[in-house]
Amino acid sequence: MSLGIVIKSPAGIVLAADSRLTLMSTNNDTKETFPVHFDNATKLLRFGVPNNFVGAVTFGQAIVEGTGRTAESFLPEFEARVQSKGRIAIPEFAKELSEFYAEQWAPSAANYTGQPMVFIVGGYDEAAPYGRVFSFAIPQTPAPTELNVDDFGCTWGGQTSTVDRIYRGFDQGLPNRVGDALDLTPAQRSRLQEVLNPLQLSIPVPVMALQDCVDLAVTLIRTTIAMQQLTVELRGVGGPIDVVTITRTQGLQTVKFKEVRVDA
Repeated sequence: MSLGIVIKSPAGIVLAADSRLTLMSTNNDTKETFPVHFDNATKLLRFGVPNNFVGAVTFGQAIVEGTGRTAESFLPEFEARVQSKGRIAIPEFAKELSEFYAEQWAPSAANYTGQPMVFIVGGYDEAAPYGRVFSFAIPQTPAPTELNVDDFGCTWGGQTSTVDRIYRGFDQGLPNRVGDALDLTPAQRSRLQEVLNPLQLSIPVPVMALQDCVDLAVTLIRTTIAMQQLTVELRGVGGPIDVVTITRTQGLQTVKFKEVRVDA
């Protein structure tokens, strides 16, 4: 499931992701299925010069259907494909990335009915004062959609129930649950949403320093991991937290990223 956070602020863009990869396995004797976790997956994608002013997080489906490979494992092929194009504008970069992964999914996409592999791409166009953020989902909705257009804010995706409760004040499915249970009209559902909106925490992203944005992203992921360890639900978020920042002058800078190591 995973958890990815992208924060767009005037000071820069923060991308953060956990490292847990969850696969479902089947007991050959009992036919019972159960989750298996690997805690060193890379779901925060970094790119080399000249496209070091952009990054992406991915969540949802972890494996490209029919390949047995993660999104991160395809990066050398993607970078070789765009190497001759120089520094690519963020909208075009998101489109290139989406087309590339759509091609990897193509042999299996027609019959695929599972959850999508979602990407959030954030970065800076050359000489632009502020960053831009785009989202797309493979294979279902490959066309990139811009988020926080002419605005700043926090976007999250994956296993979001804990973040929803913290940030919004309620699970994102609550309005539909109430609306369905009470058979509310569209107008009543809209009014219900208006009543719930003030429950969202007052987090002033437009005035926050880059460090505050990093702290916010890490807090949301750490809290999700901690709460999943205390509740009865799929523990799909875990492992080290990878964090990068992107600014208009310095490009992508690593704040914290797991390294290959040997534990003593």
